[in-house]
Amino acid sequence: MPDHVIALDQGTTSTRAIVFDRTGASVGSAQQEHQQIFPRAGRVEHDAAEIWQNTRHVLEAALESSGQDAAAIAAVGVTNQRETVIVWDRRTGEPVHNALVWQDTRTQPRIDRLIAQRGVDAFAEQTGLPLATYFSASKIAWILDNVEGARERAAQGELLFGTPDTWVVWNLTGGADGGIHITDVTNASRTLLMDLRTLDWADELLEVWNIPRAMLPEIRSSSEVFGEVREPAALAGVPIAGILGDQQAATFGQTAFDAGESKNTYGTGNFLLVGTGTEIVRSRAGLITTVAYRCGDEPPRYALEGSIAVTGSLIQWLRDNLGIIGSSEEVEELAASVDDNGGAYFVPAFSGLFAPYWRPEARGTLVGLTRYVTKAHIARSALEATAFQSRDVIEAVVADAGRPLTELRVDGGMTRNDLLMQFQADILGIPVVRPKVVETTALGAAYAAGLAVGLWSGLDELRGHWQEDVRFEPRMGADERTRRYRQWKKAVGKSIDWVDDDARILMGTEDPPPVVE
Repeated sequence: MPDHVIALDQGTTSTRAIVFDRTGASVGSAQQEHQQIFPRAGRVEHDAAEIWQNTRHVLEAALESSGQDAAAIAAVGVTNQRETVIVWDRRTGEPVHNALVWQDTRTQPRIDRLIAQRGVDAFAEQTGLPLATYFSASKIAWILDNVEGARERAAQGELLFGTPDTWVVWNLTGGADGGIHITDVTNASRTLLMDLRTLDWADELLEVWNIPRAMLPEIRSSSEVFGEVREPAALAGVPIAGILGDQQAATFGQTAFDAGESKNTYGTGNFLLVGTGTEIVRSRAGLITTVAYRCGDEPPRYALEGSIAVTGSLIQWLRDNLGIIGSSEEVEELAASVDDNGGAYFVPAFSGLFAPYWRPEARGTLVGLTRYVTKAHIARSALEATAFQSRDVIEAVVADAGRPLTELRVDGGMTRNDLLMQFQADILGIPVVRPKVVETTALGAAYAAGLAVGLWSGLDELRGHWQEDVRFEPRMGADERTRRYRQWKKAVGKSIDWVDDDARILMGTEDPPPVVE
């Protein structure tokens, strides 16, 4: 009998595939980065065709590296960067425009107008989300309004929309030749178009953005058999049985299934999720409400989320834009060569500030510079920015929950950085716990798929797989912790209110057509 699951993790900077055995151990993997396209300030794009080609490659390469064949694979699970928008021709499979990435802020003028008319929380009761460029709706509308003929073609049913899960599953199952057009509840909940209670697209929101329902995928649960792989041929016939947005997948991989359980993922951005069970909880402290997962026909589980736009991508920026490190792995050694940040604080508000501030006009700020500061201090301040931002969202969680966290479970690629993990424990004043498997995003997608085909008996069996690797205990004194966090908050204050009319002219921001009411 098949006793392995292959997970496809289509992320913001790369696409990877990992083969897991029934104990949750990785037995083979492959990964490939894709191009980050920056047409101008505030715009971030991906080539969706490149992502599909990379998807085929890593699935085949991971399967080969595992020493298994399709007969050993019980199911495929898919996880993905959320909110990123792809629109393509249903007959040819060709995207009509580059993907608009979740970090893209080109639709801010339209968001600003809508906020002025209705308020930032106009749709929060229905969707759990504030009005922000982060989410998918304004990006879909931008493509329809700015690609010649797109709106007419969409109205005629010729174009399809999807976040990257929808795009890769459509291609995996045949593409233009019968590919299934679906998404799951976790990804749909990030579009500003789905009602959290009905788990369906809301017609009144589609009207606000003038988006035809015909171009939207069918919303399914996170764990069920959706269809079979047709391409690549090496996996033909294997069922696709799990879909989760990347942060929900990481939560699933951490086996944080129940209300009150949480995790913090360190990737391109950072994302803290705290489960609220079957209850939809509204945040009073700047968090968003989202669907955590849904297994089959069971009631959905919900969560509060603190979303941070720039953490790991800041290290990538040090590498690619400044050239002060040759690889992302070098940042720990460089940062560790100095004892502290030298008084420098880095607020990486490259796409504005997300939770808990929600200040889209903020921009990246490096403050406290003197002649003493070196590239090592800047590297250290970049790492510390990740920990400070995580404290910001944890403070919001504590405010909403009314009780402190006793420890923080972490995952994602950046958690391999021991210097960062120790500073995170220091600045929080609680233990930080890293599991043996830090790639919990892929593991969560594998778990969801394996559950649907009966490879695992249930959530209790999955809980038994989780194992602690390292526990980082806080070492910093309370006074020093307070002083450093106070300095961080001062730095955040300097980053706010940067974007004004002068900055918009410099950025070349173009106003989209008026909002259709």
